[in-house]
Amino acid sequence: MSKNEFALAFNEVLEEKQLSKEIILGAIESAMASAYRRAVNASAAQHVEAKIDPETGKALIFAEKEVVEDVLEPKTEVLLEEARKANPEAQLGDMVVVETTPADFGRVAAQTARQVIQQRIREAERSNQMQYFERQVGEIVSGVVQATNAQVTTLGLDMKAEGILPANQRIPGERFRQHERVRAVVLEVKDGSRGPQIILSRGHRNFLRRLLENEVPEIYHGVVEIRAIAREPGARAKVAVMATQAGVDPVGACVGIKGVRIQAIVRELHDEKIDIIQWDQDPVVYISKAISPARVNGVYVTEAEGNKTATVVVSEDQLSLAIGRDGQNARLAAKLTGWRIDIKSITEAAGDAIQKLQSDPMFAEMLPAAVELIPAVEEILAKKAENRPVTPEEYVSLSQFVDRVEKRTIRIKEEAARAEEQTTESQLDIPTAAFGMSLEQVGIKEHTLNILIEAGYDTVGSLMTIFKTDPNRVLGLPGIGPKAMQNIEETLAALSFPESPSAETTIEPTTEVEAQPEPAAEGATTEETKTPAKKEARKAVEEEDDDRAKDGVSLEELFAMKPEIFQTAGGEDESGDKKKGKKGKKKTTVLEFDEDRGEVVSRKKHKRGDDDFDGDE
Repeated sequence: MSKNEFALAFNEVLEEKQLSKEIILGAIESAMASAYRRAVNASAAQHVEAKIDPETGKALIFAEKEVVEDVLEPKTEVLLEEARKANPEAQLGDMVVVETTPADFGRVAAQTARQVIQQRIREAERSNQMQYFERQVGEIVSGVVQATNAQVTTLGLDMKAEGILPANQRIPGERFRQHERVRAVVLEVKDGSRGPQIILSRGHRNFLRRLLENEVPEIYHGVVEIRAIAREPGARAKVAVMATQAGVDPVGACVGIKGVRIQAIVRELHDEKIDIIQWDQDPVVYISKAISPARVNGVYVTEAEGNKTATVVVSEDQLSLAIGRDGQNARLAAKLTGWRIDIKSITEAAGDAIQKLQSDPMFAEMLPAAVELIPAVEEILAKKAENRPVTPEEYVSLSQFVDRVEKRTIRIKEEAARAEEQTTESQLDIPTAAFGMSLEQVGIKEHTLNILIEAGYDTVGSLMTIFKTDPNRVLGLPGIGPKAMQNIEETLAALSFPESPSAETTIEPTTEVEAQPEPAAEGATTEETKTPAKKEARKAVEEEDDDRAKDGVSLEELFAMKPEIFQTAGGEDESGDKKKGKKGKKKTTVLEFDEDRGEVVSRKKHKRGDDDFDGDE
C-alpha cells in the first residue's frame, strides 16, 4: 500500500469510528504483536512490541532476545554483532530488544490481526459510548425508532448507540412508528456485555423538567426556578415554580403569551394536562394553590412527630373538583407539597367541629363563643340534610365556625408540642445559647445545610434536640446520607457555648472626666465593650459636645479657634488619669445662649495655664 492510500484509509477509519488516532494505532500495534506471537509461537514471557509508521503503514516487530556467540534458536537469541546495531554497549548474555520482522509478515500478519483490530475498535467504541451517555443522564436525547413492540421500543441514538424505552417508561396510550423521531430523557446507563445499555424514559418527571427548560428561557437562565414536580404520565402534572428575581411572574413565564409555551409541551406529552402554580414558603398558601383549580375555604396544617397533615376545607360545589377523578388532583397535590392532605366539605367539617366541642368539655370551655353557635350551625346542617336551600350568609357562618374551632385545635396541639419540647430540652441539657445560634454559622456543608433548613431545623438547638432524640428523622430526610450525618455529628461535637455571655458585657465607669456618663446598660453589645476605656472617653467627649451644643460660640468665632484647644481636650480624654493626678482638675468649655447678646457664647471652667480664657469670647 502506498503512502497516500494508507493515510487515506487510516483517516477514513478515524472519521467513521469517531476515535482518536492513538486508540487506533494502539489497537493495530497490539494486533500486530499478537499476530507475530502466533506466527512464530513465541513465549508469553518474551517481550514483543510492534511499531506502525502512520504515514506509510509499514509494520516493524521488535522482540527481546539474548546476546550469544552462536544462534541456536532465532526466536530468542541474537548474535553480538546484530545486537550492537540496536545497542552499541551490548555484551554477551545481555537481553536486547532488536527488530525481528519476518520476511513474509505483511499479508499473513494483516489477516491474523484483522479480527483483533476489529475487536479493539469495538471495545473503544463502547467505551466512548459509555462515557458520553453517562454524562447525558438526566438530559433529553433524540433517537429514531428502529423496532417497537408492546414490551420495549428500541431507538437509534448518536455514536451508533441503541437506547431502550421500556413500556413502563412510555406515556400511556402513545404508539410509535418505525423511523419516527422520538425524544426521551436518559434515565440510566448500564455497562452490558454487548455495549452500554441505555434506559430511556418519557414518563419520568425529569422529562417534563427538561422540556420546560427548553421551552422557557427564564427557567434555563435561572430567573425562574422549578421547586417541585408531581406527575402522572399521560393524565395530569403539577409544577411548582418560583421567581429568583423581583418583578418576574413565574407562572406567566411558563405559560407564555396565549399559552404558546405550555401548549408546545402538552403536545409533546400527548395532551397531558399541566397545572403551573406558584411556590410559596407558607404551607397554607402553597397547599391552597396546589389544590387548584378548586377554590379553597381554609387550610389547617398540623405537624407532629414528622407527620405533616393538612386539612383542606372547600365548599360543596368545589369538593369533586378538589378531589379530582379517582382522587387524582388530591394525590398530585400531596406529592407536590409533601403534606398528607385531607379534603373535607364545609358541612362535613362543621359536623366534625361540633363533635369535637361536644365530646371534649375542656375544649368546649376554651371556646365559649363557638359553643353558643352550635344550635345555629346544627340548624343550618339540618337544612342541608333535608335538601332545603342554604343561603350564602349561612355558608359564611359555617366557614367562620369551622375556622374558629380548627385554629384553636391547632394552637392547643402546638402548645402541647412546645411544652413537650421544652421538657425534652431540659432533660437533654442543651445550652440555651444553642437555640439563638443560626445553623448557617457553624460550617455545615451547603448542600446538607439547605436540606436541614428546608426541613425546619434552622437553629443549632433544634438540630441538637432532634439529633439526640431521634437521629433517624434526620437520616430519613431526602438527600441526607451517612457522610452528611457524619459531617453534622462532627460539626455539633466541635461547638462550644459561653456559660454567661452577659457577664462579659458589663462596663465599669471610669473616673477620668468629672461629668461622667451613666454606666453601660446590661444589654450592651460585645462590640461596645471591647475597649471600655476608649469607649467611655468617647462618651465623655460626646457629653461635652452636648453641653456645648446648648450654648457655645458663634460660627465665625468657632472657626477662628486654635486647633490646639481641641487637641488638648482630646489628650486629656485619652490620658485623663495621669493629668488629673497632677493638677486635680480639668478644663471644660461651657456653651450657653446669651439672651441679651442674642448669640451662643463660650465660658471656661477650671482655670489652667495661659490657654484659659475668662468670660465670654
